[in-house]
Amino acid sequence: MSRRGDALELAVLGLLHESPMHGYELRKRVNAIFGWGRVLSYGTLYPCLKALLRSKLIVEQAPVEPVGRRARIVYALTAEGKERFTELMRVAGPAAWDDDNFDVHFAFFSRTDRQTRVRILEGRRSRLEERMDGVRAAAARTAERVDAYTLELQRHGLESVEREVRWLTELIDTERAGDPPAAAETDPADKTADKPEQ
Repeated sequence: MSRRGDALELAVLGLLHESPMHGYELRKRVNAIFGWGRVLSYGTLYPCLKALLRSKLIVEQAPVEPVGRRARIVYALTAEGKERFTELMRVAGPAAWDDDNFDVHFAFFSRTDRQTRVRILEGRRSRLEERMDGVRAAAARTAERVDAYTLELQRHGLESVEREVRWLTELIDTERAGDPPAAAETDPADKTADKPEQ
């Protein structure tokens, strides 16, 4: 299975670990985990569900009330699926740090131990620091040969990675102190709180 497939398997197992769901709800929740930049299609979700059914990691439950013309099939985790989810969440090596898998692992961090969380956070930070070094070196080599827009794009990318490295460092410090991350306190009337940092 591809890295994206591994991330999808983990996301589906993690969500079904919370409660049984039908495909529509799973797709909506997986899209929320993967983030705004990657939309999961049914053409990707249903082959994953079929593979998990064949592997006996999930089962189909009785369909819920029909919506329109078709009843919705509800999927639930089996005991083997729970074991597989736990096994995947214990993986703290390079696959857990990469762009396709990190967000999904992070979404289910509360289901793993502190030591695993710290290893994944440190690995992700290390990978991003390497990436920053590469971007800086490339920018220095090509600064005279690229136009202002390309330079601006490189600067933007570098600032995004620097921001994520700072965030990871704060999370690592919090984990080492034995505290859970503090939820951001926002005023519901403050509509700018939901906007990404510029």
